[in-house]
Order: sequence, then C-alpha cells, then structure tokens
Amino acid sequence: MQILGDVELANDVLQEVFVNIWRKVESYDSIKGRLFTWMLNIARNASIDVLRSKSYQNSQKNQSITDHPVFESEGNSSQLNVDNIGVRKVLEKLKPEQRILVELAYFKGYTHEEIAEITSTPLGTVKTRIRNALIHLREQLK
Repeated sequence: MQILGDVELANDVLQEVFVNIWRKVESYDSIKGRLFTWMLNIARNASIDVLRSKSYQNSQKNQSITDHPVFESEGNSSQLNVDNIGVRKVLEKLKPEQRILVELAYFKGYTHEEIAEITSTPLGTVKTRIRNALIHLREQLK
C-alpha cells in the first residue's frame, strides 16, 4: 500500500505476490536471508513493476483527466464542460459555415458523411472546413 498508494491495486498485487511465492518457494535460500525478507522483496519488486508498467501509467493518466475541473460529474458519468476551457467563446469567432460543421461533428456526434448529407455540402468541402476550423481553434487556444 505504501508503494502503490491505492488499496485496491495493492490487494491485486498482493494476490499475485502470494501466487509467485507459492510457485517459487523452492528457490528460497535460508543462507541468503530470512523467509520474511525474501517474501517482502518479492512484494516490493512486484509493486515497483506495476508502477513501471505502461498500463498502470495509462490508467493514471486517464484518471487524472477525469479528475480535472474541466469535467463535471453528473450521476455516474463525467461530461466535458467546454465552457470552462473557453471553447465556446472561440467557436463564436469562427465563420458560420465552419462553426456549424464543428458543432455537428464534435458536440452532436455526426460523422463527416452525415454532415455532408445534412448540409447538402460535398464531403471534401466538409472535411476541409472542419480541418481549417480546428487549425483556427488551435491557434486561438494557445
């Protein structure tokens, strides 16, 4: 628990440690040290391995994102509050044809093909306008 900082993760690692101890008990050498020290080293090394693993690091990154104040918790789901990061204000500065397309794609969830059908605009034009809008948004949000 001290190394990992998470009770649930520590319990998972501890379960793996007991399995490893059970499998490797014949490799224990009493001349090198006490049984407790050997078991403690296996547990410590397993905890460090988990901290170093990419899956753990990715889960930590994802957790820190959802804990960010930009997210508002509603019930069991977290939803991005775009007003907190100023996206709505920057969207208002876009050309109307770009703003509509971005809103349809990123706030309403339509695909580029569906947007092309809805707006009676060629697919290539939709993609170009959205790309240009995103470039403009990126510059404004820097």
